Amino acid sequence: MIRDTSSQDAVIAAPKGQFTKRRIVIAAAAVVLLAAGWSVIHTWRGSDHSVNASRLRIAEVGRGTLIRDAAVNGRVVAAVSPTLYAPSLATVTLKVHAGDTVKKGDVLAVLESPDLSDALKREQAAYAQTEADVARQRILARKQKLLAQRDADTAEIDRVSAQRTLERYDAVANEGAVAKIEYQRAKDAVNSAVIRAKHATEASALENDNVALELESKIKQLDQQRSTLSNAQRRVDELTVRAPVDGFIGTLSVADRSVVPANTPLMTLVDLSRLEVELEVPETYVADIGLGMNAEVNYGTGTTTGKLSALSPEVVKNQVLARVRFNGAQPAGLRQNQRLTARLLIDEKPNTLMVQRGPFVESEGGRYAYVVRDGIAIRTPIKLGATSVSAVEILGGLKQGDKIVVAGTETFENAERVSINQ
Repeated sequence: MIRDTSSQDAVIAAPKGQFTKRRIVIAAAAVVLLAAGWSVIHTWRGSDHSVNASRLRIAEVGRGTLIRDAAVNGRVVAAVSPTLYAPSLATVTLKVHAGDTVKKGDVLAVLESPDLSDALKREQAAYAQTEADVARQRILARKQKLLAQRDADTAEIDRVSAQRTLERYDAVANEGAVAKIEYQRAKDAVNSAVIRAKHATEASALENDNVALELESKIKQLDQQRSTLSNAQRRVDELTVRAPVDGFIGTLSVADRSVVPANTPLMTLVDLSRLEVELEVPETYVADIGLGMNAEVNYGTGTTTGKLSALSPEVVKNQVLARVRFNGAQPAGLRQNQRLTARLLIDEKPNTLMVQRGPFVESEGGRYAYVVRDGIAIRTPIKLGATSVSAVEILGGLKQGDKIVVAGTETFENAERVSINQ
């Protein structure tokens, strides 16, 4: 038989005070658990709802520069998009198709108008006739000037001859060789010759003025006829429709070889070298925006800046159309009617008490916010001011450093106090 080891065991007594320490530890743990339970129960009883913090977005109220802006949608449009019209009743022969790329001066269409062609031929004939009349009048003017000058010269010769006869009579009058009556006749002849010479000279001057006036009148008629001919030639030249700018054919409004009346739209030409942005601005922002306002345009692959260059005077479907012109060179790769977004920079307010914008702004008209204190979201009256895309101004009800729930309050059901679980 094998003996066990019981004869070798010895009883060891517990150290004095060990049971007392164990009781103290157990009592302290119980106190902590009771305090935690009381805190949880107090918090639960002091709130109407309990929401997990992961479902909320909380932001802190601070100070900074509030940039008032408006986020709007828009599209790329051509700044220059001329529509070409038929100048008169004509038959149209199209030389291009929709979507074709053209250069300035390229022939886009040719119009046939027999009426304009006949009118041009009539004006050309009339101009040639008037030009011949002017040439004839120049010859006649020179002829009349020569005749008038001849009469004046003849009168002058007669005056000189009469003067010489009188001088001969004067030389022999004292000797009694010439009768007195003959001497008087010689003096009368001189006076008469002087008068005729004077009148002939004045008549020659008047004749020169007259022929010059008639020639000038004919030249005026020629100028008028030249202007009429130029207008007829211009109307005929307009029958050849040319591209006013570089671009591409947007739309064709008529069919080939069709007869169209005057002022009928033929086609639209789009100039892609000069693009602008057409924005759809909500009516609520119209009072705050104006021409020259800065804008940031996001076209997908980048961002650029521009200025508001035009604003529509009418409201359509609660929106107003505005045009933004790019600062400097326009971005590459833009296409007609490409959709994009833009931010209109309305105003800057420095040193402003503000908070991150969220759905709480639209909730209850922005009159209340839930301020977070010790894990409890407390419904607090507030007063909001200016808003931007990313921030909102606080005018009352909050102070710097407060934390408020900016998103996720739709589950609070307007409760006065909501517990936030971590």
